[in-house]
Amino acid sequence: MIKTNFDISRFPGLFETEAANRLKKEGYNELPSSKNRSIFAIALDVVKEPMFLLLIAGGVIYLLLGDIQEAFMLLGFVFIVMGITLYQERKTERALEALRDLASPRALVIRDGVQKRIAGREVVRDDIIVLSEGDRVPADAVVLSCVNLSVDESLLTGESVPVRKSSSKDIMKMTRPGGDDLPFVFSGTLVVQGFGIAQVQATGFDTEIGKIGTALKMIEPEETLLQKETGKLVRRLAFIGLSLCALVVFAYGFTKGNWLNGFLAGITLAMAVLPEEFPVVLTIFLAMGAWRISHKRVLTRRVPAVETLGSASVLCVDKTGTLTLNQMSVRKIFVREELFDITNRKDTLSEDLHEIVEFSILSSQTDPFDPMEKALRELGKRTLSTTEHLHDDWTLVEEYPLSPNLLAMSRVWKSHENDGYIIAAKGSPEAIADICHLDNKERKSLAENINTMAKEGLRVIGLAKSAFSEISLPGGQHDFTFTFMGLIGLADPVRPNVPDAIKECYTAGIRVVMITGDYPVTAQNIASEIGLSNYNEVITGPELEKMDDMELQKRIKTMNIFARVVPEQKLRIVNALKANGEIVAMTGDGVNDAAALKSAHIGIAMGGRGTDVAREASSIVLLDDDFSSIVEAIRKGRRIFDNLKKAMAYIFAIHVPIAGMSLFPVLFGWPLVLLPMHVVFLELIIDPACSVVFEAEAEESNIMKRPPRTLGAPLFDKSMIVFSLLQGAVVLLVVLSVYVISLYRGQGELDARTLCFTTLIVANLGLILTNRSWSRSILSTFRSPNAALWWVMGGAILFLGTVLYLPFFKDLFRFGTLCGTDLLICLFLGIMSILWFEVLKVFRNKRAGA
Repeated sequence: MIKTNFDISRFPGLFETEAANRLKKEGYNELPSSKNRSIFAIALDVVKEPMFLLLIAGGVIYLLLGDIQEAFMLLGFVFIVMGITLYQERKTERALEALRDLASPRALVIRDGVQKRIAGREVVRDDIIVLSEGDRVPADAVVLSCVNLSVDESLLTGESVPVRKSSSKDIMKMTRPGGDDLPFVFSGTLVVQGFGIAQVQATGFDTEIGKIGTALKMIEPEETLLQKETGKLVRRLAFIGLSLCALVVFAYGFTKGNWLNGFLAGITLAMAVLPEEFPVVLTIFLAMGAWRISHKRVLTRRVPAVETLGSASVLCVDKTGTLTLNQMSVRKIFVREELFDITNRKDTLSEDLHEIVEFSILSSQTDPFDPMEKALRELGKRTLSTTEHLHDDWTLVEEYPLSPNLLAMSRVWKSHENDGYIIAAKGSPEAIADICHLDNKERKSLAENINTMAKEGLRVIGLAKSAFSEISLPGGQHDFTFTFMGLIGLADPVRPNVPDAIKECYTAGIRVVMITGDYPVTAQNIASEIGLSNYNEVITGPELEKMDDMELQKRIKTMNIFARVVPEQKLRIVNALKANGEIVAMTGDGVNDAAALKSAHIGIAMGGRGTDVAREASSIVLLDDDFSSIVEAIRKGRRIFDNLKKAMAYIFAIHVPIAGMSLFPVLFGWPLVLLPMHVVFLELIIDPACSVVFEAEAEESNIMKRPPRTLGAPLFDKSMIVFSLLQGAVVLLVVLSVYVISLYRGQGELDARTLCFTTLIVANLGLILTNRSWSRSILSTFRSPNAALWWVMGGAILFLGTVLYLPFFKDLFRFGTLCGTDLLICLFLGIMSILWFEVLKVFRNKRAGA
């Protein structure tokens, strides 16, 4: 292959001294690091949170009670949460570091009239840079001279097809990336074809990629709805609990004069009411959820996003590399007035197509960077390997590159079989028609076929061939006598399982919005292929630019396709959806997606093809780039929310009888029923039940057939709170009745406490069983395996037997002797306390089926 040599004497570049001074004055060609907070500052912010203050307070109370193990368990959770928060705080810094790495490749510059390779971070404004195939552009620059220069700008624009570059005689003001025949190259983009010399106009955060980094730095990730709601509930319950605690201490102290017992009763009530389980359960559920989702090849980088994902109402999808494979492939070939669809052809082609595929390869680079040329070569290798149409032994003699005046390129080959030259040309259909000198009738017919293919979203190129026998090659392509061969239509194919994934999104009530830098017709054809609704309407980037925020919020309610958009506009689209009350999930893989990924409630990056910047700015990463994994992750997110709701309902319910049995004896002057060790015993059942048993519950059958939770819809809705409190109130009524009747029958304080506590344990286990599902009966839930349930149930029964019948523990817990009849009474009453809810499930299911 003949490489084009530049006369670099025309571009002496900067002097080394001048470059050094400019570097010192303007700084390195990289994004500035943000100031990091110390670990101690982050830890201080964590412990200021009310829910963590309650954890610490609970731990201190346990320390005062001498329960070291329980104290260290609670305080250990504080340090775990500190570690998670520290990880979160470094997300922005890692995103900026990834941007700096991407934007700072090695660069070939001309200084003092000599070419030299330096670190990309040392490039300064007005440096002369030399670009060739495979290079990363180190800075934003104006092209001064180029031959056949094409650049992949998809990281900045989302366009799947490389753009052609032209040269400028004068230094011009930089414009936005995107579009052909512009004399600008941008930092972080990739040269896929040709050569060029450019003068740097912007470095560091003044580049287009730097502006994205600045936007990332300014965006603060939001607290999830669940975090906000749980924090609010914990604060309210903490206030109620501490108020009741103070009331009990003073009431007991003033009425009985025994302040020590009053303080003991107050601590017991505080332990019963303070919701230390809430933050623990939230942490465990989300961490376990992230672990479960990882089995589906989905990495959770921001743990709270696991639950939010199940609430997503809008999924914003970047077309290139997300819905599509980001790999061009040949779809249709037009030859001899006939259009051939080769989409599903695997290893063979019609003989009529062999020659046009042969010349498409001859007109392409031998080892191409360009996705289109890769597709042409792959088609030839796959279908022509057993024919005489592949010519690896031919010699490339000359190359005629594309130019702004003629969008066609020709390559001249020498065969060992004859003395003449063979020329293969490809380019825009109009340019190929020009060099083939087609008449008006032929051009009109050609235009009709071009439009037919373009309407299908295909990128159409023309092919031509020629032969030349003279020794000296002509100066231009027009001097050859070309024969028009036909048209080839290429497309970036849709990922195979995307259509089914889109259907599942619609079934689950999730709207899908496509956001792309590609042309509207391409976006519409992809939308039609994947089954996107309302694909006939499109808003383009220029149209979006003219809209104010209010108009955008109105239009976006029904619009599902946005084409020819730039990064700032993607961010505007996400923010407009959020302003309309949507819970937004955004997928993407390029630098251009990073700001929108971070702004969305859930940012979903592609792990295989995605950039480091996109991954670092996201909440979730698809490790295998499989779009269907998003749907599976949404399913898991909804399951987590359902089970979290069940766990919270159980926590509400069980704390009612515990708090009631701590409060009523004080108010009515009865002997204390529950002492701190009793509450600790109950917590040994409550904690694993609400954090492990409910987390392991299988999903409900209709989980993906119902709409997502609306923005602002509380986890603790009125229905859940009412039924939970009613469950707890019925258990309290039963347990309190057992205690009062036992006292009035003269069974004594120890026997009454034993009967009451045993009934409460049985009722507690019943609450666990009935809250496994609010739609299925306890018997039907037994068909759903849950190993953790049986461990908790078995452990509770074993511990209960230990404290009831081993003398040491019986004395420690201040229990009396319980006979077989008493045990049966406790078992019966405990079951009856939750039986009403099972009957209610039956009536609700009948009403739903009516």
